[in-house]
Amino acid sequence: MTDLQMSLIAAGGVFIVGVFSYNKWQEHKTKKSVERAFASDHDDVLMRAGEPEPVARHEPSFEAEPAAAGTVVGTASGVGADSASGSGPACEAAQIAAGSAPAPSAAAELATSLVDPLIDCLLPLALEAPVRGDKILPVLQTLRLVGNKPVHYIGLHVNGDWEPIVHGGVYTKLQGGIQLASRSTALNELEYSELVTRLRSVADEIGAEPEIPDMIEVMAEARALHRFVAGHDAQLGVNLHSNGAPWAISTLLGALERQGFDLRPDGRFVMPDGDGAFLFSLSTNATLGEETTLRLTLLLDVPCVAPARDGFGAMVACCKSLMARLDGTIVDDGNQALSDEALLDIAGQVQEFYAEMEAADIPAGSIRALRLFS
Repeated sequence: MTDLQMSLIAAGGVFIVGVFSYNKWQEHKTKKSVERAFASDHDDVLMRAGEPEPVARHEPSFEAEPAAAGTVVGTASGVGADSASGSGPACEAAQIAAGSAPAPSAAAELATSLVDPLIDCLLPLALEAPVRGDKILPVLQTLRLVGNKPVHYIGLHVNGDWEPIVHGGVYTKLQGGIQLASRSTALNELEYSELVTRLRSVADEIGAEPEIPDMIEVMAEARALHRFVAGHDAQLGVNLHSNGAPWAISTLLGALERQGFDLRPDGRFVMPDGDGAFLFSLSTNATLGEETTLRLTLLLDVPCVAPARDGFGAMVACCKSLMARLDGTIVDDGNQALSDEALLDIAGQVQEFYAEMEAADIPAGSIRALRLFS
């Protein structure tokens, strides 16, 4: 047998194997489509009596009640400046985890804060059929974090409202969102590639078709948002220095407790804001084995406290109270005394900082700010 004959036989064999493999792949795709279309585990909400019919598809906008003159109605591109009270998404999320949805208006507000076009990359998921929350939640839980970027989901309920996905809810459309930036990093190409791969797998399991945004555009938005975060990552501190002998840590504990500080499990002293969060923190600047300290440092995480709470003013007032109680002097990081005039000047700079964040639609202390600067 000649070399030409051998080559022809080999080429023919490769062609036959290729045709067979292609046919098997087409058969697998067809079988998968048929299984999805006629699977018995789909919720046929259209055929159930007594349940509302799915409404027409809507884009994820969240309209509030008609606003009074001079007020602004919140939409998907703008979230109200909620204060840093700790009573926002975290408390609502506890209700969702328990399987009960908040009141309709609260659910819509929470949906806006979970998947926010200003700080999230939106990931629409078109459903093949309406689905129940309890059937898709276990699958969605497998994709909640990529790198250090959280992934959230909301659903268009059959009543026409967007809401966080909960047990018992029936949804005609889903929308995912991955946060574009955090305090430390922007969403990068590797994280986005991982997201796309895992999202396709999740979508396949729940019978959905994902709409994947262009990576180049997403990366540009992520870097721009992170530049803003890095430029507004401000932590402002004032120090209280002893005028005499070092303070005993055991004595300080009582004084700080009387001042209103709470000692957190991580060892930080924090000043509660009355709503479950805190205004500012305090460090004794002492290591674990030290029994005395010459200086206390009070620290305000500026973008995480709403202007209405006047975190800086409260911190200075607290420092002055401790100054009288402990016999100390308010100083800067270079150990230079800070006069009342200097403190007023700093307060003015803080207000300018707040104005910049407000202009960027990321008000200090808002849910957006807390997500970005957490």
